[in-house]
Amino acid sequence: MRESFITPVVRTTLTADVCKKMVGHLLRGDWKEGDQIPAERDLCQQLGVGRASLREALKALEIMGMIQTRLGEGTFVCGRSEFYSRPLLWAIAGSVKEDVTEITEARRLIETELAGLAAVRANAEDLKKIGRHLDLMEEAGHDNARFQTADIDFHLAIAEAAHNRILLNALHLIRNLMKQWIGSALLLTGVADEALDQHRRIFMAIAKKNPEQARQGMKAHLEAMAERLLQVHGEVVREVARDEQDSEA
Repeated sequence: MRESFITPVVRTTLTADVCKKMVGHLLRGDWKEGDQIPAERDLCQQLGVGRASLREALKALEIMGMIQTRLGEGTFVCGRSEFYSRPLLWAIAGSVKEDVTEITEARRLIETELAGLAAVRANAEDLKKIGRHLDLMEEAGHDNARFQTADIDFHLAIAEAAHNRILLNALHLIRNLMKQWIGSALLLTGVADEALDQHRRIFMAIAKKNPEQARQGMKAHLEAMAERLLQVHGEVVREVARDEQDSEA
């Protein structure tokens, strides 16, 4: 398989830079659906980065649903056709803004009300569960995979605390989209700290039995994260454009 399109990453110290470089190759189709990407040792040499940075980048790509690691076989490019499993960043041809808008609307409609209901209905056990996931986010630090899991569980715990099975099931239906949303946003430096602070405010509003504050906190959080998601997409588009200019030069 031709690998000549791989060139060293300009800034080799940040995992995000490696990830953006890899995303660029995937979006351009340098690796097609079902292709096996090179082994870690080969990628490190071709990209000019260390194994630790590469592994973190590959982890992020797997979280986003772009690649899949198969035990004993290697790492392969995922398909783009299944709606609920495709990452938002695949939609490079102009539909990302519409995707983010629709998902933001769906999450705002569902989760804003769930937060308000949780502030009214949450019992001591519910609050303990929500708080535990908040603690896990804080403990995760810069481990994006752990933070992402705790983040999703935090939102689901709030949904459970609302004690409305219909709304809880609705949130479960978009769980995979939530996973891609969070995984993509976490590629930006500082997003985890920003999200953690917003989660704390939501939790405090629920704990204080203030439904309006809980709703406002959730709405503000979702809108802020939507902006970060669009920012990630913009950076990827610019990275792809730079790579194309470099290849034509």
